[in-house]
Order: sequence, then C-alpha cells, then structure tokens
Amino acid sequence: MEELGVTDEAEKPRHRPFLIGVSGGTASGKSTVCAKIMELLGQHKVDHRQRKVAIISQDCFYNVLTPDQKAKALKGQYNFDHPEAFDNEFMYKTLKDIAEGRPVEVPTYDFITHSRLEDRITVYPADVVLFEGILVFYPQKVREMFHMKLFVDTDSDVRLSRRVLRDMNRGRDLEQILNQYTTFVKPAFEEFCLPTKKYADVIIPRGVDNMVAINLIVQHIQDILNGDICKWQRGNINSHGRACKRLISEQSDLQNGSTNPPIKRVLLEPSSRPH
Repeated sequence: MEELGVTDEAEKPRHRPFLIGVSGGTASGKSTVCAKIMELLGQHKVDHRQRKVAIISQDCFYNVLTPDQKAKALKGQYNFDHPEAFDNEFMYKTLKDIAEGRPVEVPTYDFITHSRLEDRITVYPADVVLFEGILVFYPQKVREMFHMKLFVDTDSDVRLSRRVLRDMNRGRDLEQILNQYTTFVKPAFEEFCLPTKKYADVIIPRGVDNMVAINLIVQHIQDILNGDICKWQRGNINSHGRACKRLISEQSDLQNGSTNPPIKRVLLEPSSRPH
C-alpha cells in the first residue's frame, strides 16, 4: 500500500497548460507548422520529459477498424476524413488529462496497414501543448478546450499534390489515391473541416511559407512561457482570443511602422477558397 503523501514525481499534477488547436485540410502543412514552431522555440532538441512545448496529432486517435473496414481501407474505400473515423471520446479524455497537467499515453498509428499499434508515446506535462488535426475543431467539447485556435489555409492544388506524393511513398497507387480524394477527402473537407475555419483565432495562409504569421505566433508562445501572459486569461477562452488578436495586430503594426489603431485581424484569408 502506498504511503500517504508519497507520489511519483511524474504523476504529480502540474499547472494547467496553454492549449493550442491547429486545424486545416489534409496535407495543408499543420504538422510542418507545429514542427517549425518547436524549432524556433528551441524545443525540438529538448528531451521529451523536459519540453515546455509538446505536440500531439489527432491521427493518433483513429478508431480501431473492424476486419471489414480494414479491407475497405486497404482498397482506398474507407473515409478517414469523416468525424466518425476518430475515437472522439478517447481524444477528449486524453485532452482533458493534458489540460489538468497529467502525463498521458497516446497511441501510434500505422498508415500503411491502417492499424493502431501496441506502442504508445508518453506525453509529459508541458506549459504549451499543440494539438493538430483536420477535425480538432469539429467536436464542440474538444474545440472549447483550446485557448488559441489556428487554421492552416493552403491552396487545394498544393494540398492534393502533397497528398499524392505522401500516399505514393506509403505504397499506394495513383489511381487509388485520386479516387479516394475525390470520393472522400474533398467532400469531407468541404462538409466538416472548412466550416470550422470560422472558429479560428488566427488563419495562416500558405502554411509554413508564411513566416510572418509563424514568427508572431512563436512570439506569443514565448510570452506565455516567460509568464508575460496573465494566467487568468487561460481560464477565459474568449477574452484570451481577443487578447491574442490584439497582440498579433499590434506587433504587425509595429513591424510596418504604422501608427494607426490596430485592426481586428491582420492575417487575412486568401482571396480564393481552398476548393
């Protein structure tokens, strides 16, 4: 029996982290944007136990497929871009544990065999957690947990070309890739992912190529890590969203040498729709 007052150091709940949701269409560059943020913050070379910033992918929470579903998936006939393709309850529970400062174990997923593997990755408590995925804003109770929401907005042709190259590297033939895209990926993006763009606090056109936007976000995260953002704002999502927009607007005005009052949003949406 464990003595009272004696707990494992890794199991002690820490302060609540700042949660950032990162959404966007397939192959829009969400994970690349997160990786660039980690790199600019100098976190990519830090041991996982000591990192102040952590990344989790929604891809880890794909449902375990039945034999029939797996057979369809291997033929490119299963819709991985539908909300029901994810274990949303498991995802919510995991995110809730993260929000309470607890270490969590997330599954790993094999995209070649379409299987959830036995291996798990331990995510240790961090000050800032980036949670990225195509539908992280779709479930309301998950969406409402984020203190800051980013949407990576990349041209549809660019996303399609990236997806083709990626899936061909996973051993799939071009015809199957294109058929899956037109049958499932594109319609699901327009029905489920694109409408969630309205919930974003910041829209990042062109993904990782938009270094102005990424540098501003990195500066905001750095302010959080340095304690310059008041902790009470973490408990008030709406007020923090307004504070974040003011910060980005004001910094942009300073860069441009403008003395005009800050605009509501400086990261403008692209002139053409993704599809």
